[in-house]
Amino acid sequence: MSKVLVSDPINQTGIDILSQVATVDVKTGLKPEELVQIIGEYDALMIRSGTRVTEEIIAAGTNLKIIGRAGVGVDNVDVPAATRKGIVVVNSPQGNTIAAAEHALAMMMSLSRYIPDANASVKSGGWDRKTYVGAEVYKKTIGIVGLGKIGSHVAKVSKAMGMKLLAFDPFILQNVPNKLAVNWWIWIYCCNNQTISLCTFPKLLNLHISSMPKDWQR
Repeated sequence: MSKVLVSDPINQTGIDILSQVATVDVKTGLKPEELVQIIGEYDALMIRSGTRVTEEIIAAGTNLKIIGRAGVGVDNVDVPAATRKGIVVVNSPQGNTIAAAEHALAMMMSLSRYIPDANASVKSGGWDRKTYVGAEVYKKTIGIVGLGKIGSHVAKVSKAMGMKLLAFDPFILQNVPNKLAVNWWIWIYCCNNQTISLCTFPKLLNLHISSMPKDWQR
């Protein structure tokens, strides 16, 4: 039976599913050198964001066939090194899409209504309602930079709340924002590498982006 090493905490349900087809060892909090010493015993490695799978670790994984990331993105895996050794790298891109989008919306509503400040005021014995009334998001313009799975869900919910939508994403085709009923947000670059929007700047701004190679940052 294949052997799987789980090096970051994951839900027991996931471990139970893996245990149906493989022998699963859960060893979290390993130092890189400790992982190098034992990875050769395993056919698969399951990680989250805590473990950085470097080229050294991949080279030591003489039996390794697959690296699975229980979450979005594989930025903590040396994918080129894995590819050179024929090791498959997979993730679960929709694993926390809704949770991340809801968290972004919760933060937006919290800031719009001054909830953190109002909470601190009440806890200190105050009750200054006028200061912490906040503002409605209804009919306000939200700018969403990064219209992937999370950004798209934020756009859908924001539209349902009556907000006006602007979006910017260099990797998304024009017809995708149209399906979401958002408008393209066009940018130009100044000589000092700062950006200026050609559209009215939004009242609220959501960023759903990750670091990218320098070649893309143009």
